Amino acid sequence: MGVNQRVQNVASLSKDDIPAEFVMSETEQPGITTVKGVNLEVPIIDFSNPYEEKLMQEIVAASCEWGMFQIVNHGIPSEVIARLQDVGTTFFELPQEEKELVAKIPGSIEGYGSIFEKEAKKGWVDHLFHKVWPTDVINYRFWPKNPPSYREANEEYVKYLHGVEEILFKSLSIGLGLEGDELRKGAGGEKLEYLLKINYYPPCPRPDLAVGVAPHTDMSTFTLLVPNEVQGLQAFRDGHWYDVKYIPNAIVVHIGDQLETLSNGKYKAIYHRTTGNIEKTRLSWPVFLEPPKDHVIGPHPNIINEENPPKYKTKAYGDYAYCKLNRIPQ
Repeated sequence: MGVNQRVQNVASLSKDDIPAEFVMSETEQPGITTVKGVNLEVPIIDFSNPYEEKLMQEIVAASCEWGMFQIVNHGIPSEVIARLQDVGTTFFELPQEEKELVAKIPGSIEGYGSIFEKEAKKGWVDHLFHKVWPTDVINYRFWPKNPPSYREANEEYVKYLHGVEEILFKSLSIGLGLEGDELRKGAGGEKLEYLLKINYYPPCPRPDLAVGVAPHTDMSTFTLLVPNEVQGLQAFRDGHWYDVKYIPNAIVVHIGDQLETLSNGKYKAIYHRTTGNIEKTRLSWPVFLEPPKDHVIGPHPNIINEENPPKYKTKAYGDYAYCKLNRIPQ
């Protein structure tokens, strides 16, 4: 793909309009399909709650009823989040040639680029993908060398994420009637991979017509996301699209397809999308917690019985991802 096809370059040339390949069909245009003036009251869960039992119940209820919640007082220092955001923002403000040094290569999901699918409309977003954990799956070829503190800021952030992950897996495991460590084991255990993505949504002259990332559920077990302060995340609920309110320093949790499968449908993967902004650049930093490709995932065997027969197929995560990305029925 030529350099001029990055959305950031398209945006810099777009004055009052956007190229046709970014204009969604009327059934998908945010200007038509968003419920105006209403922020969805997604559950807010306070991780500093001293009552562990109560905290677990809130996590389980939100995962069953919403598939999405926001965590506050999660133990990640605000300066650690600020540094992560600062180095990521700086990378996207570098000259184009510099960003292309970590561009994707054929056959790899990691690297800098834009998703332009053949049949689909283009999303108003550029991104950077790279694995950040465990250390043996990291490929530093796709980590920007510039700014120089990029690596340190990311490694510091990931250190703190483990604590959030632990509480979530334990709570959701117990919520299924399993031992506290069983769900995490079922998802890949120590081999669970953390895939970081930075989404960069440049200002869009027609945010009523385009979307940043099209409607989807995440393929992960769950996703831990920090956005910047620019509104853009939307969730689908009761047949409508709503803005999800930005809360400073909160971590947004999305339940993904693998947790829906492991829980045999008890936990719901959230259907969501992102929209653009006329004046401001939006960025977000999701970390997808994914099983390794060869790890086999299905409804957890310890919750399956005659009353609760399996509703999902059991298959290697790599095969699941391949089918989903290529729109092959599972």
